[in-house]
Amino acid sequence: MLGLMQDVPLLVSGLLRHAATNFPTREIIARLHDGRIHRTDYRRVERRACRLATALAKLGIGPGDRVGTLAWNTHRHLEAFFGVPGMGAVLHTVNPRLFREQIQYIIAHAEDRVLLADVDLLPIVEALLPQLPSVECVVALCERAELPPSTLPLVAYEDLLATGTEDYAWPLLDERLACGLCYTSGTTGNPKGVLYSHRSNVLHALGTNQPGMVDIHAEDVVMPVVPMFHANAWGFPHTCTLAGAKQVLPGNRLDPASLLELIHAEGVTVSGGVPTVITALADHLVKTGQSAAPLRRVLVGGSALAPALQDTLRERHGITAVHAWGMTEISPIGTLSTLTAAAQTLPPADQRELLRKQGREVFGVEMKIVDSTGKVAPKDGLTFGPLLVRGPWVAARYFRDEGGDVLDAEGWFNTGDVATWDEHGFMKITDRTKDVIKSGGEWISSIDLENVLLEHPKVARAAAVGAFHPKWDERPVVVVVPTPGEPPTVEELLAFLAPKVAKWWLPDAIVFVDELPLNATGKVQKSVLRERYWQHLQGQPG
Repeated sequence: MLGLMQDVPLLVSGLLRHAATNFPTREIIARLHDGRIHRTDYRRVERRACRLATALAKLGIGPGDRVGTLAWNTHRHLEAFFGVPGMGAVLHTVNPRLFREQIQYIIAHAEDRVLLADVDLLPIVEALLPQLPSVECVVALCERAELPPSTLPLVAYEDLLATGTEDYAWPLLDERLACGLCYTSGTTGNPKGVLYSHRSNVLHALGTNQPGMVDIHAEDVVMPVVPMFHANAWGFPHTCTLAGAKQVLPGNRLDPASLLELIHAEGVTVSGGVPTVITALADHLVKTGQSAAPLRRVLVGGSALAPALQDTLRERHGITAVHAWGMTEISPIGTLSTLTAAAQTLPPADQRELLRKQGREVFGVEMKIVDSTGKVAPKDGLTFGPLLVRGPWVAARYFRDEGGDVLDAEGWFNTGDVATWDEHGFMKITDRTKDVIKSGGEWISSIDLENVLLEHPKVARAAAVGAFHPKWDERPVVVVVPTPGEPPTVEELLAFLAPKVAKWWLPDAIVFVDELPLNATGKVQKSVLRERYWQHLQGQPG
C-alpha cells in the first residue's frame, strides 16, 4: 500500500524560493574582483536567478545542457547556483586552479555550451577556447563597463540578465534530473565527473544541517572560504539558503587579513575551509594580536587540522573546529566530528580525542569498515580497513560511465580511504588506500604518524610517505615543514614520536623542507613526495 501524500519534487529552486519568501531581506555580501563590497539579499538573488534562467533559455540552453563556471565565491556565482539548475540545465563548476590541460579536458568532456567566468579568470578561457568546440558563448561576470580588453567575443553578465525576465515560475522538474556536475581532482588518471541530482542536493542540505551537525540557523552569518568550485563549497550555498542565513562571500581574496576584515565587518559566526586556510588565519591572529570574534565555529575538511591548532582555536579564540569528512562523490559531506549527548558526558581528554577524528555519520549516509577478510570490522578504534558508504547523495556511477561500475553487489561505494571506527560511532581516517606504507607485510598509517608530529610545537606541517627498502619493501620517510623560529632536530622529533607509536613505525628518515607540494584543492600531493623520496633510503644502513 502506498502512502497518500503529495508527490512534490525536491528541487534546488525550492531552496531559493523558500529563502526569498521567508528571509527576503537577509543579506548576501560579496567581495568583487576589484575589492569592492556588494550587498544584495535573497529576494533580489531569486529575481536575478530568474533573469538568468530566462536569458539562458533565449540562448537556446535547455534541460540537460551544461553551463560551466570559472568563478569565485560571489553573488553572481550564487545566482548561477540556482538559476542554471532551476530551469533544468546543469551547473558545471570548474576549478580554475587545475592545470590548463585538466581544465580543457573537463570542459570538453562535459561539453559545456556556455561559460560564466570572473574577469580575472578570463585569460584561462582565452587560452583554451580554441580547444573547446562545444562552447558557444562566454559570459564575463561583470557589468559592461568592466569588460576587459579580450580576444573573446564577451557578453557582460549584467547585459545577459537584462535580456531575461523576473516573471518566471520555476518549473516542477523531475527531482531525479541532473542539476550539477563536479569533477574529481584527478590525482590518478583523468578527472571524473560526478553528476548530482536535484534530489541529492536538497537531501544533502536537509541531512547535513540537522541539529548537532552543520547546524546553521537564520541568525548565523556564514563565510564559506572553501570555493564554490570545490564540491559545491561543501554544500554551503544550499545549506545557508535553506536556513536563511546571511552569507558573506569572499571572492578571490582569501588571504588572512582580507578574511579577518570581513569577519569583523559583517559579524561572521561560521566559516569553513581547508587546513591551510585555517592555519594561515590562526597564524595571522598570533602575529597581529587580533581577535576573530564573533567567529565561533569553523568546518575543516580536505585533511585533519593539527591537534595543537584545534586546541589553540578553542582555548585562545573560542572557536570550535569541526572536522568534516567527505569527497566529491558524496556531495560531499559524509561525517562530522560533533559530540552526541552521551559523548559530552565523557572526560574532557576523551572528548578532545573524539573531536580529532573525522566524526560520525550524517543521517543519509551509511558507512561500514571491512577488515582484511571482508567482514565488518569491530568498533574498537583499532582495526582499520577500507571505508565504504552508501546513501541518497552518494554517486552511483561517473558521468558518461567513466571508470565503469563503481558499486559492489550490495550498492556500497569504496571511498579509497582506510579508516577505523569506535564504540561511539566516530570514524577516523588512517590513510588513503594508496598512501598506506606497507612495511614487511604490515601497514603503517601515514596519517597517524603525521598527526602525532603535528602535536609538536615546532612542526607546522608533516607528510609521511613510503620509501623503497630492500628488506622491508617500504619504510616511512617523513617530510616536515618547521614552524617559524628555531627548527627541531631529527633526534628531537624521533624522541617525541617514540612513546606514541609502535617502534617499527618510527620513520627511517625525517627531511626538513620549506613547503609541501599541494594540489588545486589544497591537499598534499603525496604522489609527488613518493616519487621524490622513493630512493631516499638507498645506501643507508638497514
